[in-house]
Amino acid sequence: MEAMNKVLSNSDTANKRLEFPVRSLPAFPMPDGQNSMEFVAFDRLQKPWKFKVSIRNEGRYPKPWLNGEWDDYVHQKGLKKGDKVIFTMDDQENGDRIYYIRAERKLFGFWYSIDQHMSKVVRQFLHALNIQRCGS
Repeated sequence: MEAMNKVLSNSDTANKRLEFPVRSLPAFPMPDGQNSMEFVAFDRLQKPWKFKVSIRNEGRYPKPWLNGEWDDYVHQKGLKKGDKVIFTMDDQENGDRIYYIRAERKLFGFWYSIDQHMSKVVRQFLHALNIQRCGS
């Protein structure tokens, strides 16, 4: 089930934290009396990433954000403004919740995975496309 889906802003990729919609908060339940929760999300390569979701203590709206290894994830995946990040979750029979994260980039009107394997395929495609253009 999808927990959160966001097209990244410049702030999301530069400020070491991801701000996300309040409507996604129920997917990240916080213990009573707490304003944060930590979790691990697995990328498409099954690498675990440690994140922390927090909300502000004061103010009219909770204004959630995510940090932890977010900055490392941004840099390893080469994320930039306009890319999309998607968190999904899978509730297990034992009550545990497993989170997954994937990043996508829009290319020629389609969203493609940014993970290393797909990035190589996309680079090869773009290289071939460029050769065809130059050769014509």
